[in-house]
Amino acid sequence: MFPTPIQKRPVANQIAYKTFLPIALIVWLLPLIAVAVFSIKPDTDFTQGNYWGMPGSFEGFTNYGMVFFNSDMPRYMLNSFLITIPTVIGAVALSAMAGFALGIYNFKSNIWIFFMFVAGNFVPFQILMVPVRDLTLDMGLYNTKTGLVLFHIAFQTGFCTLFMRNFIRQLPFPLIEAARVEGIAEWRIFWYVVLPLMKPALAALAVLIFTFIWNDYFWAVVLTQGPESQPVTAGITSFNAQFRAAYHLMSAGSIVAALPPVLMFFLMQKHFIAGLTLGAVK
Repeated sequence: MFPTPIQKRPVANQIAYKTFLPIALIVWLLPLIAVAVFSIKPDTDFTQGNYWGMPGSFEGFTNYGMVFFNSDMPRYMLNSFLITIPTVIGAVALSAMAGFALGIYNFKSNIWIFFMFVAGNFVPFQILMVPVRDLTLDMGLYNTKTGLVLFHIAFQTGFCTLFMRNFIRQLPFPLIEAARVEGIAEWRIFWYVVLPLMKPALAALAVLIFTFIWNDYFWAVVLTQGPESQPVTAGITSFNAQFRAAYHLMSAGSIVAALPPVLMFFLMQKHFIAGLTLGAVK
């Protein structure tokens, strides 16, 4: 029923596995490796067509120095943090409360309300581009970080509620019944009984939403413009001139922009894996 572990396979299969696994890993990482190499190349390598060869000279300090000190990259990075962190807090907080209500209380239309949260995940976000943009214009939220935060919270709450509701349904219900017998208010049950048990799920969801929002490009371009509100994913394109693309600076900016999600994952790795695997083994 389950695949045989590689340690129990024939020696020839083990050798093939150990040979082709590094090759597959390198092929998978090839785009990231290419961007990292591009980020240390001089500008002349691109004008001369040296895209895949060795760098003509090491210009890593120059390229990254220009990204940090001669561009609006720090402002774009700050905008990304000011957009992503409130979104994570808002989406996780709302979904935790909604998941508690949908997972604990068996009221009328419970399943239909839950279905509405789930159905929102199947709406292609591209078709919302025009109405959402018009709505932000009418409300005076276009080209503001607040507008982008509110939209992301609204769009991510559906997935987060699905995640939280299913997690809460797996919690031991007798704990909640025992708290009710003691006369504890429902909000205190949520805060002191359920919420501490949800820490792995909260951590896993926070990492996922942080990555989703930080890497968003579509809505960053649709709803914002200029360094006063654009996040780093859209701001990287500012390195392009009208008739020329600064690939070395764009590559350096991409590496810098990718660091926060990677650091977030490694800092929360233990809780992230625990949240995703909790309940997988009895």
